[in-house]
Parts: sequence; C-alpha cells; structure tokens
Amino acid sequence: MWGGRFAAGPAEAMERINPSIDFDRRFWREDIQGSKAHAQMLVAQGILTAEDGAAIAQGLEDIWGEIESGEFKFSRALEDIHLNVESRLREKIGDAAGRLHTGRSRNDQVATDMKLWARGAIDALDVELKDLQAALIDQADRNADTIMPGFTHLQPAQPVTLGHHMLAYVEMIGRDRSRLADARRRLNECPLGAAALAGTPFPIDRHMTASALGFDRPAANSLDAVSDRDFVLELLAAAGICAVHLSRLAEELVIWTTAQFRFVKLSDAFTTGSSIMPQKKNADGAELVRGKTGRVLGAFTAIAVVLKGLPLAYGKDMQEDKEPCFDAVDTLGLCIACTTGMIRDMEANSAALRKAVDAGFPTATDLADWLVREAGMPFRDAHHVTGRVVRAAEERGCGLEDLPLEVMREIDPAIDDRIFAVLSVEASVNARMSYGGTAPARVREQVAAARERFLDDGS
Repeated sequence: MWGGRFAAGPAEAMERINPSIDFDRRFWREDIQGSKAHAQMLVAQGILTAEDGAAIAQGLEDIWGEIESGEFKFSRALEDIHLNVESRLREKIGDAAGRLHTGRSRNDQVATDMKLWARGAIDALDVELKDLQAALIDQADRNADTIMPGFTHLQPAQPVTLGHHMLAYVEMIGRDRSRLADARRRLNECPLGAAALAGTPFPIDRHMTASALGFDRPAANSLDAVSDRDFVLELLAAAGICAVHLSRLAEELVIWTTAQFRFVKLSDAFTTGSSIMPQKKNADGAELVRGKTGRVLGAFTAIAVVLKGLPLAYGKDMQEDKEPCFDAVDTLGLCIACTTGMIRDMEANSAALRKAVDAGFPTATDLADWLVREAGMPFRDAHHVTGRVVRAAEERGCGLEDLPLEVMREIDPAIDDRIFAVLSVEASVNARMSYGGTAPARVREQVAAARERFLDDGS
C-alpha cells in the first residue's frame, strides 16, 4: 500500500512483528460498517459518484458474506483487517475501491472500529451481568429466611440470612453495570473523519457518519480522536473491578463447599473430580473464576504501560491495545457465565448454615444494644459489660442464651430476665429491620426492589 516510497521489502522479523490481522480480523464487521457509512457520506457530499458509492456498498456486502461463510482469505502480507478488506474490494470492483479511503486514514479507521467493538462488548457484558443478578436475586428470594453466620475477618460476627448475603453481590454487580454504562456513554464519540491526525481538506460530514454508526457526536479534536484509548482503559478498569467482585464470590463458594463448612452444594456441572482420590468433588469452576481475575487486571496494566509514554498522535505501539482487551473481555464473559451457572444451581444447606451460627457468640451485639436501649447505658460501657459476659460464657463453655441470669447480674445488675428475648439467633436476625438490614421481611422487600431496579426497568 506504500510501495511508491519503499524500494525494498520488510525484513523477516518485521514481517512477523508488524501484522495485526491475526487478531484484528475480529472486528471485520465493525470495519465494514464503518466503510459503508463513510462511503455513503462521501456520496452525499459529492466526493464520490453515486455509481462508485453503489459499487462500494455492494462490494462490501459481498465481502461481509464471504467472511461470514468462511470463504474469505485473510493475508498477513496485507497487515490488518482494513487493508485485507480494501484489497479484496479492489479485486471485486476495481478502481472505485481506491476512492473509498478518501478523507480518512487507518488511524481514524482503527479507532472507530475499536470503539464500535468496545460498545458491542459492553452491551454483551451488561446482558450477561443482568442474568447473573437474576440468579442471585432468585437465590435471595429462596433463602430470605435461611439464617447463616455473617463474618468479619472471616470470624463469626453477627447472624444474617443467606438471602441478604446474595443481595450484597446484586448491589456489587449493579455498580459494575453502572460503570460499564458510564464507559459506554463516554466512548460514544466518533473518530471517523479525523484522518491521520489533522483532519482532511475534503468537505466531509462527520456528523453524518457519526449518526449512521450510532455515535452521539463526532470526536471534537482530530488529534485526540486518533490518539484516544481512554475508552479501552476505562472498559478494562470496569472489567477489572467486576472480575474482583466475581473472585470474591468465587472465594466464598470455594470455602462454603468444603467439608469443614458444607454451607452450599454446587452441581456436578460446575465441579470436577480427582484423578487419584475418588471421593473428591472440587469447586474448580469457582477456583478458575478466582484465578482468571489476574488476566483481566493484567490487561489494564499492560495497556496503561503502552500508553503512559506515548506522545500524540498515533504510534504503532497502539496496536498492542487489542489482544489484551479482547482476552480480558472474553475472560470476563466466561467468568460471568460460569458464576451465573454456579449460583443458579447452588443448593443451600440450611441445617449446616444454622448450626454454624451458634459458634462465636453471634448475639453479643444484641446484648450490648439491649443495655443501651433498656438500661440507658452508654454504648462503650455496654460494650465493656458485654465483653465480660462473653468471657463468662466462654469459661463455662456455653452460649450467651444459656448463661445463667445470676452470672450476668454479677457482672452488671442492670441485666434482667428480659435479656433472653434478644439473645436467640432468630430474634437477632428479625430485629435487624433498618433499611438494608438482614431481617427476612427486609430481605423480601429488597428482593422486590432489586427485581424492579435491575431486571424490570429495561436496564
């Protein structure tokens, strides 16, 4: 394509390092869509004849069909998807194909393709995340009354419900969807027509091409239009946070499925066995989700490092944005699908969950709250008194609800027999009626609200 300037061909190493067709062939659809919109605009502006425009449109349609059917022959000698399509178009329609590149460059072309691809990737991830939220909400609905230990520092803290726990992840995934939506809004400016870096002297209509491709507006500065890869970083930042959320959930599934916990059971579809130990049933789906998070986070770092010292405008370094981004989005999509499947099939072991609540004096805070509420004691004093009561129960090897009243009264005479009404696990859970709390009645309200916010509002 630039043979007029060069007298010799590239070195063998250059032939291996330079082409991007092995990976950028992925957005052939976006490339053809961009070319069709550009050609239509050139015709509308009188830059191309209607005859050339029609030939280009038909040729691009034919190439679409060839690629879709697997008949198209991609060539590494042609470097990238843009030149592969353009070369084939020239074979099909002749000189008219050469006029398609009027008023544009591969610099704005690749930026446009990448934005179109990123926009579609975000839309697909949003659908997958919405499906995961639906699975979590269904589990929350089924387990609104299923009592389990809530943990801090992985130590028993206060009793909660499994439904409440599932809804925490619904909120986290909701923020992931919001971050992706924000990234989509910001990327939706069209680079096409910025040309190499300075714009073009041809009387193009960039608003027309932006509208035809579903962008909100053309990018305002031609230098920025071809240099910008913020949208890739922002997509990967949102993807990385989402992957971390999935990893946290996966870690809990790994722990919960161990013989020591037995909180939940995963289906055979998302577990594996051992080649030597026939009794094993490993939560490998969850472990792989947890492990693959590093790939998604690494993609952000890789592209940030590529861009950090890059002057304006375009540099071939920017070719390195694609493989990490493609891999991260693919990886995240797979992790979402696996997590959704695990959650949808998950069975709660309500007996094991309830039994585990009794460890670690989970209603101690209820005792402290009672002292504040009924005895008018400052909370810090109530905290100290409760700590002494816990120590007394620990020394006797019993739970707070089984500690004799006289022992508690020796510690503080303000305690009376009404205290036993708040020391049961069930009473503790049902008392948490504050907005967003774990009381089953609140969980059912939160389930209904989550369905409306995340599933029924068209988001």
